[in-house]
Amino acid sequence: MSRTVKKDQNLKYALASGEACIETIQPGEIVEIECEINCNAGVIQSLDSKITPDNVRFPFVNPATGPLFVEGARPGQVLAVMIHKMDLDDIGYTALFPGVGMFPDWVRKKEFGHHTRAMRVADGYVHWSDTKKLPIKPMVGVLGVAPVHGSVLTVDNGVHGGNLDVQEIGPGSTILFDIHQDGAGLYVGDCHALQGDGECVGMGATEIGARVSFSVELRDKPSRLTWPRIETETHIATLGCARPLEDAMRIAFEEMVYWLADEHGFTEAEAYLFLGQVAEARCTQVVNPKYTYICKVAKHLLR
Repeated sequence: MSRTVKKDQNLKYALASGEACIETIQPGEIVEIECEINCNAGVIQSLDSKITPDNVRFPFVNPATGPLFVEGARPGQVLAVMIHKMDLDDIGYTALFPGVGMFPDWVRKKEFGHHTRAMRVADGYVHWSDTKKLPIKPMVGVLGVAPVHGSVLTVDNGVHGGNLDVQEIGPGSTILFDIHQDGAGLYVGDCHALQGDGECVGMGATEIGARVSFSVELRDKPSRLTWPRIETETHIATLGCARPLEDAMRIAFEEMVYWLADEHGFTEAEAYLFLGQVAEARCTQVVNPKYTYICKVAKHLLR
């Protein structure tokens, strides 16, 4: 049996170091957490629903449920978050919103105007139209722990995690976070049924409410882990968030060089050369205050 953490009265718009935790969870416990749609809760009720400037108030988007206090979590450890499954609502949406996205016309805020596309999500598909069905790939957009100091809005990201928008953060994945505060302070939110690389539209994924089932472990911290790391069945992956985009890429590759050198028998020079042959890397989003880049290495190449 899993325990459910309700979203009611527990939604936050920043990951904060001083926030009172809403519940205590135990390592190994299965927890189901309710996550609200990224914005416009109560607005997207049918396939005819539209969002307007009156019901989108930046930066109050991407509400995250939390924080959760993890029993025994202390700075100097890492929190391993294992996502087991995601149960999605039956309606999601994507939208064009002037000033938000890959091509922000920030002066005139014109672009293509306001467009909302609400879609049915059922039977393993996003029903884009009567003739197009897109296979779902559920993911968690906002996942992270309390930062070292202060607070970071849920539209942003950093070494603590936050609005990472990485497709690999989904069922079957384990995400590692450096713990900065006693209890870790875990936040979860901004779920997507599907997201293309780059998330080129600011509300460009299939935004959707969801219930996320997960458990956590406490592990010794690798000496050179700074940014979140991901383990899937087939790959290890490192992340970097920054502007400009090439800095995010450099961080992700630097973190992977350290991981390969510290745990997989490479020298740093060998690891760098190895990545030149086998790295799988891409930008997962270019619409947040800091872009996200991922660097992946297939596990079978490390055996």
